[in-house]
Amino acid sequence: MIPVAPAPEPATFDEMVRQPGRRAICELADELPGSKDDIPPGRFPPYWRRSLDELLTSYDRICSYLCLYIPRGAGAPSTDHMVAKSMRWDQVYEWSNYRLACSLMNARKGTASILDPFEIEEGWFALELVDFQVVPGEGLPPDVANMVSETIERLRLSDRPCCDARVEYAEEYWAEHISLDYLARHAPFVMKELRRHGRLRAG
Repeated sequence: MIPVAPAPEPATFDEMVRQPGRRAICELADELPGSKDDIPPGRFPPYWRRSLDELLTSYDRICSYLCLYIPRGAGAPSTDHMVAKSMRWDQVYEWSNYRLACSLMNARKGTASILDPFEIEEGWFALELVDFQVVPGEGLPPDVANMVSETIERLRLSDRPCCDARVEYAEEYWAEHISLDYLARHAPFVMKELRRHGRLRAG
């Protein structure tokens, strides 16, 4: 993972997502016993899907967690709620709570609390360039290192498929099949770590 700068809320978001979402919450609260806190997460209408195109554009189709490009057609982009729907009903239809995620990372995260890519700092996550596994950065305070390790474990960022995807980008770059600019746009974490390790091509 690398730090992600929050994108501005799209001009159409309030009309397309927030307003119908809030109406749905009020209707569900009237229909179901208990308070809004008791609304089952599966009952929220998925109006957040209406903003997926804006998420893809705003974040250049880069998964917030895996830090790889989500391809058109074959990719499976999704809207992840950073704070799970089961935790905060008032954040279900808020742009600031959305993170662009490939479906694999979204499924792995589930309702767990992990480090927010909007809040992490440079160097918290690193790559070792043998198997391209994700590891905690060097010199982190113990509490931060623990949170980084827990996030890596929860998302399984160092499992074989994830590592293989990073290796493929690096090898394509080293073999001069793709440019540094292409690497930066499709695998920014890999690019940053190749630069940090001094493994960029000459020139």
